[in-house]
Amino acid sequence: MRILIAGATGLVGRHVLRLALADRRVTAIVAPTRRALPVHPKLTNPVSKDSPYADAADWWAVDGVVCTVGTTRADAGSAAAFRAIDLDLQLRIARRTRAAGAERFALTSSMGADPRSRFLYLRTKGELEAALAGLGWPSLTIVRPGAILGTRDGKDARIGEQVGAAVLKLIGPLLPRAWRGNPAEAIARTLLEAAIAGPPGEHFIKADRIG
Repeated sequence: MRILIAGATGLVGRHVLRLALADRRVTAIVAPTRRALPVHPKLTNPVSKDSPYADAADWWAVDGVVCTVGTTRADAGSAAAFRAIDLDLQLRIARRTRAAGAERFALTSSMGADPRSRFLYLRTKGELEAALAGLGWPSLTIVRPGAILGTRDGKDARIGEQVGAAVLKLIGPLLPRAWRGNPAEAIARTLLEAAIAGPPGEHFIKADRIG
């Protein structure tokens, strides 16, 4: 079983990578990144500071894909730059892997994703979901977490996430389960399982079913 992990250095992606390296069902992992990952016999790590997602490469040929790529408008610098990552890049990854024979795709989306939303973030997530559904995936799993709980690497830390996580920790017990946030590792387990053994069809996993 060959798995491609897009976003392997991110909050969720690094957990996916760790779990995949330890999973005996996964024999090979492709993880394109901008900075090199630790060497592992199961890991192919294309590295490029500009864009590690080359248009033509034999490593696109995998069985399953986990896509955890994502940014925010603030980090990207503009609405156009945000959409270039959260829509265009992820759709290109999906098209490349599907064309190379991948049969299962697992995506980190968001609670409230809706292509008709007036909010850029949720609208873009919804547009990506709709575009993926049109690619003919035998198995497509879209995971819609609430706030993603966990700690990023120091230079990738987002203050808003840290504040939000602290607030959720205080008031979480008072909220419905879907609004309490989801640990990054739990999201990663759900994504990896879908990429390895996702059932046929299109599946949406909401925040209260992640775990």
